[in-house]
Amino acid sequence: MLINLQNTDFIMRFNKLVPELSVTDLAKSLDFYVRALHFKVEYSRPESRFAYLSLQGSQIMLDEGDDDKSSPWYTGKRHYPFGRGIHLQLEVKDIKPLLKALKKNHYTLKSGPRDYWFRQGSRLIGMKGFLVMDPDGYLLMFNKDIGTRKIKSKHKATAARDTNPPMRTLLGR
Repeated sequence: MLINLQNTDFIMRFNKLVPELSVTDLAKSLDFYVRALHFKVEYSRPESRFAYLSLQGSQIMLDEGDDDKSSPWYTGKRHYPFGRGIHLQLEVKDIKPLLKALKKNHYTLKSGPRDYWFRQGSRLIGMKGFLVMDPDGYLLMFNKDIGTRKIKSKHKATAARDTNPPMRTLLGR
């Protein structure tokens, strides 16, 4: 979706899925995302304690929610770490500048940079990535594409077998 914001020449393309993170302190979160991770503030509504950010094609929204039970967005009392059970994966061109900026700004990694290989059919897809938690405990994985490779023949029988049932089976079709 393309939207012209506030009758300016600025046209923004919104992703089809954009997570909105409820944060406890918008200023602290902006410091982490913008200063330490080099996100860009696409637009903000300071009066609503809201910001829309992007980084190399990824987008997130930050909202300083206040646990107002009358809000349609209220889902329950939040406890640190937020976002339990989910992590956000962002592909970037290079992870080195992010690692350097995180270190400079004294943010600790949850998991240092390493190579990950995931099977897709008969090939492996590679990424080099690291994990970091934002000030509210949302788990973020930043990764760089490191290519694909064939599954080695001695591992092909087990590595290439699809252990997940087809989606139509899960949906009862």
